[in-house]
Amino acid sequence: MSPRHLPKNVFVAIRQCIDDKAFCLTMLNDDMSSHERFCTSVPNKNDPTGRRTRAALCLAISAMLSACAYAPGQHMASSPALPVTTDDNGDVTSDMKVPVKQIDLTLITLIRAEQKNRTASPIPDNLLGRPSGYRLGPGDVLQITVWDHPEFATAAGQPTPNTKSSDAAPGFVIDSDGNVQFPYMTRPIHAAGKNAVQIQREVTAELKKVFIKPQVTVRVASFRAEQVYVDGEVRAPGSQAINDIPMTLVEAVNRAGGFAPTADQSRVTITRNGTTYPVNVARMMQTGKNPAAIMLQPGDLLHVSAREDNPIYVMGEVNKPLAVPPQRDGSLTLNEALAQAGQLNQQTSNAKQVFVLRKADDSDPVVYRLDMKSPVSMLLANQFPLASKDIVYVDNTGLVRASRVLNLLLPAISAGLTGALITK
Repeated sequence: MSPRHLPKNVFVAIRQCIDDKAFCLTMLNDDMSSHERFCTSVPNKNDPTGRRTRAALCLAISAMLSACAYAPGQHMASSPALPVTTDDNGDVTSDMKVPVKQIDLTLITLIRAEQKNRTASPIPDNLLGRPSGYRLGPGDVLQITVWDHPEFATAAGQPTPNTKSSDAAPGFVIDSDGNVQFPYMTRPIHAAGKNAVQIQREVTAELKKVFIKPQVTVRVASFRAEQVYVDGEVRAPGSQAINDIPMTLVEAVNRAGGFAPTADQSRVTITRNGTTYPVNVARMMQTGKNPAAIMLQPGDLLHVSAREDNPIYVMGEVNKPLAVPPQRDGSLTLNEALAQAGQLNQQTSNAKQVFVLRKADDSDPVVYRLDMKSPVSMLLANQFPLASKDIVYVDNTGLVRASRVLNLLLPAISAGLTGALITK
């Protein structure tokens, strides 16, 4: 028997069952009185055949209503809650109600103000500083030239073929004690912590004991004493040697080839002496602050997060459920997320029930709801900012849930009706 031949009361019961699962449970726990009232509405109740038909129908409806509580798929409850504790059987013993807030212009203004306050937090003073001259350290290579004395060039060594970029340049290496040796000098010069000009003066003073008015030039041939480390979403991650050019955040990123297309410029971190400092480079540039004001120190670790590490999940009745990465500046609106998911499924979605589920680390969970029945609501969706790990869920319609339940129950109903017809 096809569904269109079922009595109208069956569809009424199914519809009420789908719209309110509590109704199903009430019927099942009410000594079957509701079932009896339904069964007595079947014609020919005094006829034996009618009684058998009613019995078969009641059995089918009971099976249908029992399965209604187990309707397949997800559905957003009118009063969502999170389980806090459960017993050994898995039953929830206490829960936490989750507030549902309607998305409107006032709410969007408040959320944007909160996000702006979080990202506008001042940069720690220890990340800021003024450029200072380079100070020599162990591992640095000095090029010391004494004019009109070519014999010193031999002491410095000559470049060799097939030299790697990591190899030290020819010159005089500052040893682990911070000292440097030079011919005709009675003692080594302590170079660590000094600049090239100071070393030039000391070498000149020592050579005056041997030569008449020596002309000396000292420069750093290879900067190897201090490095910072850049990893994550940059084009060429690795260590970057600190040289006489101030090592700012911008300089370090540029030396690493710049941000990769997958970089989230709102999630840059600097780890220094065991402490990690978040830096929102995108927000700094948007607010007119120069990221070059952040000075890196030797041993700092600069990490650039990937956009895929902080996605927004779009689920439910959309054409293409997926995890949507934020834009390069870390931002993403509800409209942009839905667009990447192929928008709402026009056949199964309930446009009045578009939800954003959010649980930040330092706050309670909250659910935001947007009625997108009218296309005008897209103006709100285009302004509603999403946060990392948000879940966008589009609910289905009651008709879709009814269809899914019917697909499960029609075999049982058909079997019951077939049995009733056979008994005639």
